[in-house]
Amino acid sequence: MVSPSRHRVGIVSDTHGLLRPELVAAFQGVDLIVHAGDVGKEVVLRGLEAIAPVVAVRGNMDRERWTARLRYREMVPVGEVMLYVLHDLQDLDLKPRAASIAAVISGHLHQRELWKRKDVWYINPGSAGPQRSGAPASAALMEIEGKKIEVQFVDLS
Repeated sequence: MVSPSRHRVGIVSDTHGLLRPELVAAFQGVDLIVHAGDVGKEVVLRGLEAIAPVVAVRGNMDRERWTARLRYREMVPVGEVMLYVLHDLQDLDLKPRAASIAAVISGHLHQRELWKRKDVWYINPGSAGPQRSGAPASAALMEIEGKKIEVQFVDLS
């Protein structure tokens, strides 16, 4: 039985129009999916929405008309914690700890990163889209229980 204070969140970024079957498989059973921008094609969001509710932000490559409905930043409450989602961490426009944010989720770099500073997690799931670098395609899974956060990366290729 899943505790009402326990939540599984799938984190993805930089799909650039590609919805990998490995990503769909990895996100089965999540309660929420967060897409940190550069979605690429609306069909990617539709495919993710078939798995769980999706919160997505607009990335620098999201320029088609349909992307106008995506915001550049989102505050996402999940259980007892607040997540802050944006595409490029360089555009961070607030002090996360002062805003009671538990984790900042970003993309853009196509490199997965995970670190904690001043009690705030910083998570970049890497790129789940077509690979242009030597890094493997990846996403992340976040487990939230109460105020405790655990993150693991998922290789998709």
